Amino acid sequence: MKIDELLAGKKTLAITGHVRPDGDCVGSNLALYGYVKKNFPDIRVDVFLEKPTEKLAFIRGFDKINSDYVSDAVYDIMICLDSASRERIGKANRFFKKAALTVNIDHHVSNPEYADINHVEGDSSSACEVLYGLLDPGKIDRDIAIALYTGIVYDTGVFKYPSTSPDTMRIAASLMEFGIPTNFIIDSSFYAKSYDENRIFGYALTKSRLACSDRVIYSSITKKELQEFGVSSRELEGIVSQLRLTLDTLCAVFLSETGPDEYKVSLRSGDEIDVNVIASKFGGGGHTRAAGATLKGTLDECMQALLDEIEKVI
Repeated sequence: MKIDELLAGKKTLAITGHVRPDGDCVGSNLALYGYVKKNFPDIRVDVFLEKPTEKLAFIRGFDKINSDYVSDAVYDIMICLDSASRERIGKANRFFKKAALTVNIDHHVSNPEYADINHVEGDSSSACEVLYGLLDPGKIDRDIAIALYTGIVYDTGVFKYPSTSPDTMRIAASLMEFGIPTNFIIDSSFYAKSYDENRIFGYALTKSRLACSDRVIYSSITKKELQEFGVSSRELEGIVSQLRLTLDTLCAVFLSETGPDEYKVSLRSGDEIDVNVIASKFGGGGHTRAAGATLKGTLDECMQALLDEIEKVI
């Protein structure tokens, strides 16, 4: 399957990704948007995503993202990128239901292949890596390369996560041939934090605790705490990855409150635990070393349920 083949004869295209879009989600969405605008100028193309962090505003097309989900179109084709399930595309589901053709491009091993056409590479580092393989390399420009490189950098943890393969590095090298500002991309999309972000980052680490005979580290942030620090849930990225680096621990758990008695769960592990298996027990999923889910209940109930399941795996 190639993107050029999918777009042949199409007049309207909707692009979307998962709720609370991260660097790979935004990068893959805007890379595809830029590719279509450059090479298929007659196609109407709309990108539907929840409002991403302004840190990614350097990616061309960022200002074209439709975060209000307002459109009167019934699309000839809708392409979902980096979304492990149909539920994860959130409000964009209303366009998905009516689209004449739906396409699912992803890298999550838990993906149930929910579209008419599915291209899921569970061994790939990122949706941007998968997307790159579906594009015509001769039709990529510098702006598209920046978007793709951003997503790869983000989902590989700057090329350190186990999903980083020789192919990942070869693709990154080919994107660097466009003269993209790699240092700026890495700092802006992965490392840069505001003062308030640093404060809540430190707070989450300070309130962390050990469990399961000190083999698991966990922490949480409530909506009240978010308000006290003057940040949103988008500013919590990176906390669980830092927790995972704690010496002598096998798994990190981070919960953030998303609604009344509802929590977003982020799980990270080293080589010893498959956190996708754990997340799947709660209706979530992801990757072997990085997965997530949404749990309902009090904070203590949700955390204890997770720790009990992790204890079984350990």
